[in-house]
Amino acid sequence: MKSLKYLAAGAAALTMSIPAQAADIIVGKPNWPAAQATAHVLKIVIEENLGLDVELQTGNNAVIFEGMDKGSMHVHPEVWLPNQANLHDKFVTQNGTVRMNPNGVDQFQGMCVTKYTADEYGVSKISDLTNPDISKIFDTDGDDIGEVWIGGTGWASTNVEKVRAKSYGYAETMQLKELGQSLAMAELKAAVTKEQPFVFYCWKPSFLFELYDLVILEEPEHDASKWTVFQPTDDTEWLENSSAAVAWPLGSMNIHYSTSLETSHPEVASLLSKVKLDSDTNALMDYALAIEKQEAHEFALKWVADNSDTVAKWLK
Repeated sequence: MKSLKYLAAGAAALTMSIPAQAADIIVGKPNWPAAQATAHVLKIVIEENLGLDVELQTGNNAVIFEGMDKGSMHVHPEVWLPNQANLHDKFVTQNGTVRMNPNGVDQFQGMCVTKYTADEYGVSKISDLTNPDISKIFDTDGDDIGEVWIGGTGWASTNVEKVRAKSYGYAETMQLKELGQSLAMAELKAAVTKEQPFVFYCWKPSFLFELYDLVILEEPEHDASKWTVFQPTDDTEWLENSSAAVAWPLGSMNIHYSTSLETSHPEVASLLSKVKLDSDTNALMDYALAIEKQEAHEFALKWVADNSDTVAKWLK
């Protein structure tokens, strides 16, 4: 008779030889806080109500869209338009392999300074950033060139801000700073506390306008004929071939999901088509993760529990 030790070892070896079963649903997890919170909310809602196994998979916009196209990933929790219009046009409009949830959250994007900066130095227009003397007031490392935070690495908006900086001319006078949102917000807080000049990419919905006195820099109104923006996935010379010396168009944030779900898991497709979040919720998610440093899953658990009526509408 084989020893218990031998049998246990054999069972362990057998278990190790069986490949882990893939999750039923793969939700993309981009690298900005509100999208990560939404991804966790969707995971919890699907698992608790539809009995499916959901995996969150980190990826940038292009990776998530490619995955949804092939059916190897299923959900992008927060697509910013027009930022990711190139991906939306390719996979939603042309290929028809991705669906867009119609319940978008309206959003604004632009450049902001702290009220102290506007009052003390008279910075009120985006064109002010092309002035070398104005640039110097934003210098923090002693090289007489100011820094402007244009967003996080990998954000589609960051690429657009590079285009805008080139088009307006302040790419020649300012250092374009890419930094994770949490670190950038810490720098903003320090600048407000110490009354130091600060200029940065800003957006609504956002907790920032509740937390601080901010001034949106003036710029020419959006003109579609003057807005030619390519992303690196469109053109190897995307920056050189792009131009956008006007304000951002008003846009929206929408969940996108793979059309393959309509066949493989129609109940999930139905849910994703009905999810509806508002601007206050998006700002709350952003604040909870970026400023309060709440763990995304714990935040989502509480949000789902506190908003059972909202979730019930998604499931109808």
